[in-house]
Amino acid sequence: MTRFIYDQFSKDYLEELLKPYGAVQAAKRVAGEVREIDVFFAPLQQNADLQPLGLLGKLASTCALFEPFRNPASQDEICDCLLKLLELRGELHREAKRNKTSVPDSALPKLWILTPTASATILSGFGASRGVDWVSGVHFLAENLRTAIIAIHQLPPTPETMWLRILGRGKVQSQAIDELVALPSNHPFRSLALELLYNLEKNLVVAQNPEPEDRELIMRLAPLYQQDRELAKQEGIQQGQQQGIKQGERLVVENLLRVRFGSLDDQLQAIIEPLLALPPEEFTPLLMQLSREELIARFAR
Repeated sequence: MTRFIYDQFSKDYLEELLKPYGAVQAAKRVAGEVREIDVFFAPLQQNADLQPLGLLGKLASTCALFEPFRNPASQDEICDCLLKLLELRGELHREAKRNKTSVPDSALPKLWILTPTASATILSGFGASRGVDWVSGVHFLAENLRTAIIAIHQLPPTPETMWLRILGRGKVQSQAIDELVALPSNHPFRSLALELLYNLEKNLVVAQNPEPEDRELIMRLAPLYQQDRELAKQEGIQQGQQQGIKQGERLVVENLLRVRFGSLDDQLQAIIEPLLALPPEEFTPLLMQLSREELIARFAR
């Protein structure tokens, strides 16, 4: 279950960070056998100032596919990512042919595979090599594939890589969270990233049988959340904080419904507000224990 929680966090995280700079589609479908791109990004304008996002901003300087993995990406998973890229390229070329135009190379999307670790065997098997003028950890496949494997554990611990290292694991992620907390309070993405991490922590809390690494992350984030709540009260913005808490609770409910039932149709959407009328310690076990039919029967009135 925690894998789905992390998958949703990664998509939400990348979508929210990139949204100011372009059109973002999470779970974009491509033709052929049904496949979904985790995050598809198209910049609003060329040469936009993405400096606040460091290396992530550099990756998003052109049309891009982002495929984040919680566990190390396997050979088959990387091949599946390549299939998504090639099928999307095929769609672009077919559309251009119908319109009697052509697709310049600069308009073709790039694929960025974000994996917490990548073994030498995996990298060599795909002929991946470090790109010129790129930091360590960025491994490019053959030029015409327009693909790179980002081994997050190999990224240098610098401010430019922090936004990607937050998607790592263990000590790599923990250090990146420390750096995020240390940012100035007026940084454009600090509060946003922390809110997403707090929502991740809440989802992990209600997950069944969390892994030791997940429990460590919960212990790392819980005091940060409490500190932020206290600071918000001291600064006289308790009302805004309460709104943030409610939004977080809504995300928890929505994510749990998605994890259990796959999607949010009209019937499930209709029970969210009645569920949120209950305190979290009451609605959480109900969401975990009751069937879809029982939830609808109990809260759809």
